[in-house]
Parts: sequence; C-alpha cells; structure tokens
Amino acid sequence: MMNGLRKISRNSNRLFLLKEGLKKSGKTIMVSENKEVSLGRSDKEAIRQKIRMLVMGLSKEMLAQKYRKDIKEKIVIELMDRLEDEKKNYPQLLYEQIREYCQSQIEEILGFGAIQPYINDPEVSDIMVNGPGAGNVFIEKHGRLHQVEEYYTEAEQIMNVIEMIVGPVGRVIDESNPMVDARLSDGSRFNAIIPPLALNGPGFSIRKFHASISLKDLIEKYETLSWEVAEILKAFVVARFNIIASGGTGSGKTTILNILSDFIPDDERVITIEDAAELKLTKPDMVRWETRKANAEGKGEISIRQLVKNALRARPDRIVIGEVRGEEALDMLQAMNTGHNGSLTTGHANSARDMLSRLETMVLMSGMELPVRAIREQISSAIDVIIHTRRLKDGKRRVEEICIIEGIDGDNILMSSFMKFDYHKDSLERTGRTPNLIQRLSEVDLKAYGINIPEWLEKEVKS
Repeated sequence: MMNGLRKISRNSNRLFLLKEGLKKSGKTIMVSENKEVSLGRSDKEAIRQKIRMLVMGLSKEMLAQKYRKDIKEKIVIELMDRLEDEKKNYPQLLYEQIREYCQSQIEEILGFGAIQPYINDPEVSDIMVNGPGAGNVFIEKHGRLHQVEEYYTEAEQIMNVIEMIVGPVGRVIDESNPMVDARLSDGSRFNAIIPPLALNGPGFSIRKFHASISLKDLIEKYETLSWEVAEILKAFVVARFNIIASGGTGSGKTTILNILSDFIPDDERVITIEDAAELKLTKPDMVRWETRKANAEGKGEISIRQLVKNALRARPDRIVIGEVRGEEALDMLQAMNTGHNGSLTTGHANSARDMLSRLETMVLMSGMELPVRAIREQISSAIDVIIHTRRLKDGKRRVEEICIIEGIDGDNILMSSFMKFDYHKDSLERTGRTPNLIQRLSEVDLKAYGINIPEWLEKEVKS
C-alpha cells in the first residue's frame, strides 16, 4: 500500500514540476488525465518547419544517399543535434517524443510519408492514395485489396510526394496539367491526378516493380500454369508464333510476356518497346526502348507507334511490345506480316475473342480508312496464338485459355480453343482439338532447344 502511495506521490510531483517548467518556457503542451504528455499542434508545426529548413542545409553527399536506412538514422541524429532550442525549451520528458516526431517528418520529407512502410514491403504490389484523410489509403497484397490505417492528413503532404516523384523525371503537374504518368527509380509505375479533376483532393497510385518472377515460381509457387503448359508455350516461341497475352488489369499479362520473352533463343536480335520499362530480359543481342511523354510545352513526345516504325529499320528478329492500346496496333500487325514472326505483346481484354475485337478498334484508331474485312485479314494472318489470363476472386492469377487463330472465313476470324482452364480440376486442360497451325512445330528441332512437349502433342505434330 505504501509503495502505491509513493508511486502516486512521485507522479504528482513530476507533473507539478512539468507544469511549472512549461509556465516558464511559455510552451503550450497538453497534459491528459492518464498522465501522458503530447505535443500541441502549434509545437508540431514549428518543429516541422524547422526540420524542413535544416534538411535544406544538409550536405548534398548525405542527401544523395537518403534512401539508405543507416543514412536516414544519421540524418535524424544530426537534426537532433541542431535542435538545440528544442532541447532547452521542452522538458526532458518530451525529448523522445520530439525525436520520434523528427523521424516521422524525415520519412515524409526524404521518403513517401504514410505509404513508406508499403513501399518497403516486397509483398505489396499496388498502393493507392485516394486523397487526404483517414481510410483513403489502400494496398494490394497477395492479389487482395486492403484498407490500411496510415493516411495523409493534408492535401499538401500528398502533393509533396507527387512532386518528389515527378520532378526528377522532368514531368510537371499543376492545374493546367493535372494528370501525370511517371516511373520511380526502381521501375515502379506511378500515376497521379490532382484538382480540379480529382474532387477528393490529389491522389496517386503506384504499381510496384518486382524482380522478374522465375518460371519455377510461376508454376510451383503461384500455380499460374503447369510444367506441361510451359513446354508447349516454349515450343510456340521457338517456332516463331506471333503471340498476344490478353487479360484484365493485374491479371499477370506482363509476367507471362516476361516468361515468353525469356524463351527466345539467344542467337536472335530482340527489340523491346514499352511505355514503362518492365520487361527484364537477359539476351545477348537486345535493345530496350521506352516511350517519352511530352514536356511542359507539349513537345518532344515519342509514342509506341513511332518506336515500332523505327524498330523495323533496326534489323530485329523479334519485336516485343509491352502493351498495345491504340493506333500502334496497325504497325504491329504489319511488322508481324512482313517477316518479323515470333513477335510478342500484351493487350487488355475480357476474353481471347474480345482481344480480336479490340485489335480491330485499335487499328481503326490509326486513322487509316480500311474496310473491316481487310483489318480482319491482317489480324488473322498476323496473330497465331492468344494466351488469356485472369485474376480470380481470391487473388490468384491463372492462364485461363490458349487459343489458336486458324484463318478467316468470309468476314469472321476463325479461332479455336486449344487449351482451357477447368475450374473443377483447377488446371489447364486440352480441349481435344488440334488446329492445323500446330503442324508448324514439326519444322523445328525442339529437342535441340531442350523442349519436351507432351506425348499427346508430339503425336499430333507427327501425324
């Protein structure tokens, strides 16, 4: 009982001395009923502004290494050494709180603030900020969306993050140009939109770049396809089939494209064309090209269509386009029809059949007044295989269907389903139909490339 009274007495004396110290220093700090002490809003803002001024005075050498964890700790220590006034004016009881607040401000100034933990988390694939305020930050983890506790309290904080990202890459975002696409230093894709277009305040999304997923991981860890299907796709690539990987957003199209591109033999020249460089190939003779957005004056834009045209002059064996979404589809089809067999690309579509319809629409966007019949003839002769991917409700990604283009009959493109995902068996199964195009596999010595296609397919190829 006496110990308890002594403890209460010591706490009371401590609070009394604290209050007296605050009166002398003139500081306004809230002391709550449960005896926890916290900084007032005015004190936080004063420290924040002082930290920003101190950061501006840090050496360029230190700021150049700001993304290293040990450097960040050194910056915090140096700032605390420079905050002499705060050491004198604030009681010792609050010193650790000031230090913690300094650390959070350093994350906001040198890092990305509220989302920094998710930038660092390798399991997070997407980060979405819908505006300032609680409940406006979402992440995607293992294919599922989650609302997180962290958030930005003010629109200014979000704008600071946006400007921190777009500034170094020469992009401008303001009221006259309220949307921007950019790429982070690690290859992650960034999109931001601000008022007056964004009614909830400035917001952005980050599609994080991940190191290329290996074929083994894709099969054994993620179960996107099987070893049998992988051997079939490898045979298609070596036999120089023109392939499109279709699917919705986040369904795994780019991952499939990465795997397919890795199957290209090393003795072939490859040119990759992308809006944001995501493909990670390790081919001896490879050239990587990336589009460029217009500058602040609206000049200097280089589109995928321009790069595709230029690629034809660079003696490619294969052209790999990250994604077709517009008028460049016509140039891609012409490239596939003029000796550049084995080209690869991706496209957004709800199904393999829808991918054909989208290609028609994209060709019409080129401004060429071509009859629908001519467009469909181009598509049917250029595209050989469509690999359709889907993201399931549980977040898993699957190759849902492999379709073969067999030609054109009248005005209709003939397409047959070669393999289709069986949701009862939870696997990609052959449909029993073997299109004539498969006979092209007999023209290639697959064994020389270490390819072992399934026995059932080998019989069909030889028949």
